[in-house]
Amino acid sequence: YGSRGKPGTTLGRTVSCGNLCFPDTFRTDDLLFYERFKVYQDYILADCKASEVKKFTAEYLEKVLEPYGWQAIWQTKVFQVLVEVVDVEYSELKAAVQLRQPFLCDFRDSSFTLEHLQEFLSLQEHQVPLKDLWVVYDESGEFDQTALAIEHVRFFYQCIWRIWDEEEEDEYDYFVRCVEPRLRLHYDILEHRVPSGLVDDYQDLLSRCEDLYRKFLQVRNMIASSDSDSEAENVSMVEGLELYEKIEHLKQKLKIIENPLLRYVFGYQKYSGLQPKGWRPSDTKITHVVSATMMSSLLQMLIKDKLSPESCGEELEIQFHSDPLSAVNACYEGDTVIICPGHYVVDGVFCIADSVEIEGYGLPDDIVIEKQGKRDNFVDCTGANVKISNVKLVQHDAVENIINVYQGKTTLENCVLQCETTGMAVRTSAELVMKNSDLYGAQGAGVEIYPGSTCTLLNNGIHHCKEGILIKNFLDEDFDMPKITMVNNIIHNNEGYGIVLVRPALPSDGEDDSEEKRVIDAFLIFSDLGISQPTPSGDGTPCVESFKQEPPECASDELELEQDEILEETDCNCEITAALRSPSNQLQKKRLSKLGITEAGDNLMSQEMFVSIVGNQFKWNGKGSFGTFLF
Repeated sequence: YGSRGKPGTTLGRTVSCGNLCFPDTFRTDDLLFYERFKVYQDYILADCKASEVKKFTAEYLEKVLEPYGWQAIWQTKVFQVLVEVVDVEYSELKAAVQLRQPFLCDFRDSSFTLEHLQEFLSLQEHQVPLKDLWVVYDESGEFDQTALAIEHVRFFYQCIWRIWDEEEEDEYDYFVRCVEPRLRLHYDILEHRVPSGLVDDYQDLLSRCEDLYRKFLQVRNMIASSDSDSEAENVSMVEGLELYEKIEHLKQKLKIIENPLLRYVFGYQKYSGLQPKGWRPSDTKITHVVSATMMSSLLQMLIKDKLSPESCGEELEIQFHSDPLSAVNACYEGDTVIICPGHYVVDGVFCIADSVEIEGYGLPDDIVIEKQGKRDNFVDCTGANVKISNVKLVQHDAVENIINVYQGKTTLENCVLQCETTGMAVRTSAELVMKNSDLYGAQGAGVEIYPGSTCTLLNNGIHHCKEGILIKNFLDEDFDMPKITMVNNIIHNNEGYGIVLVRPALPSDGEDDSEEKRVIDAFLIFSDLGISQPTPSGDGTPCVESFKQEPPECASDELELEQDEILEETDCNCEITAALRSPSNQLQKKRLSKLGITEAGDNLMSQEMFVSIVGNQFKWNGKGSFGTFLF
């Protein structure tokens, strides 16, 4: 980094803008992930503890920072002013400055004057935080290291450091435990790899946690300064404990979002905010016909098959559109969209809030709807009864699922879904019916099933995804297990597991008192067939039975392999059904016991026997057919 040993600077410049002609500054805010990662890991923090961060940072600055003789723009929310650095207080991460002559300052608050600035600087003993200084651009390269060092300090305290970090346990490596996951999350957000809803959740959690922590510090300081053992002090201690528990709970949620694996397996609540239009004021239904160009022969066939009173049983009002997005946007309750063969490129999100039927006129490969432009979603469904059939959806540059079912019922039939990021998601209280369709290419799970949802998968192919199906859970919210029906699906060639179930650990999962299980927040037991409970081995340590389907090695073994696979598929369906039903029954018993019900009849308990998994084939998935994530 920097340009020592080389003539001239290697850094870019930021041109000042505004009424005053401030000098240009070094541009350092566009560093790549690996550049920041290497500096924090190798040069600044290394293996320091949380309580040593300031000390390690000061030692780094002492090695690379020019001690005096450089200019900078001191920026705050109220003003920005040109200053010259005359000394650096490394241990306090501050610089001693003096105002440059001629005086150059921009006041963003009209009530703040030069006298106020000089008084404020005197109160600060002419020392300002290094993170508030932007080094003035210099072509010689002499101050490259200084500009970069201040950028690393500024970025760290703005984006990585949390006000409670100094009280983290020192037995852990601070860089590994806190810096790396937060840095990765920051760049995942910058590069649009995290859904906007989850980003909003994270910022909200962070803000709430900071507010609670400040209140906690106030209560703690008040208790520390009190000498008497009064009733008021006891009340403060109770309040402090309550605040501490809330803070720890929020910190746990933040760590889950910062961990890419955990934010992948855990669900998060997101509400679409879509409002249905309802019925037209005229109380009529309209059939929307989509075609880029309408030929007479196509129109004749369309009228004969779909639009004539004889074929549909009633007189129709018809509107024509050139693209599917405008047709869907024009729909009201009960409308139908017929899409003619063609390749349609859309830049936008299909928001379906009413009961609408979208039907391709032909084979799915002939009716292709391709998304362009960077957006979170492709298709959002909240209608009471949405039907989509005979179309191929191609996803590009998305962060979220190709289809999101937020509420109501969505039926997908005879469709092809070519995903790029993640596949379909059926969220809490929503219902998805997917029949005779093909889904592939998701970098996440092909189908994400949230707690409290209903999902029916019949005769589908789900392949070449990270996982075939991911049955999600919420960390701290109690919802019923989803109702799942899977019949005659082929789930194959996925990178990980055919099905992954996320669920809380139950007593039957073999709890023990080992320190390993207590220090980690969540632990992962992935079984390769569907046996989610570890069984003790000969030496008493837990182990998991495993079974994987391997691709055939040669043609001569095909018949024998096919016969084995029939047995394997039958066993797989039974094992997965048993694994899904077992925690459901135990969780139901736990809910009933909380309500004071100690015995329940067969009818009540059978309500939780929601899983129907019959005739599915699991072939050549990288890690096996079924895995369980216990937390």
